[in-house]
Amino acid sequence: MLFGDALLDVMRRCVPILLRLALGVTFLTAVADRFGLCGQFGTPNVAWGDFARFAQYTGQLNPWAPAALVPALAWAATAAELVLGVALLLGLFTRWSALLSGILLLLFASGMSMGTGIKSALNASVFSAAAAAFALAVLGPGPWSIDGLRRGSPASGRAA
Repeated sequence: MLFGDALLDVMRRCVPILLRLALGVTFLTAVADRFGLCGQFGTPNVAWGDFARFAQYTGQLNPWAPAALVPALAWAATAAELVLGVALLLGLFTRWSALLSGILLLLFASGMSMGTGIKSALNASVFSAAAAAFALAVLGPGPWSIDGLRRGSPASGRAA
């Protein structure tokens, strides 16, 4: 086996874990921010600091939505990010979780592009995150996942 082949083999095992961690932690950090767990609004690296500010931002990203629908959209996005974030970290239903994450991120990127301009979506790397989610859907969970344990092999990259 060539050195390059060995390196690629290690990458095939590690990349899905890195993708799961990056996407899962990003979703959960965003959820935590909405509930003030990352600090108050105005604190460095805090986007919202409370749910009311997040709901206002949701309205900005969904200019087509009637004002009465905005809170439901904010709660739906929050619930989706919470469930998907946990599922990705655990490697549970990874392919479906990754696919749904990619769709959610593309919807978010579309909303950002319409509501605040495409540059904001590009600056936030939302399109890149969506691509990472779709790549994870193709690669599978990798080692150290519940999916792998359910299939009888913790190192399985082929689990659903």
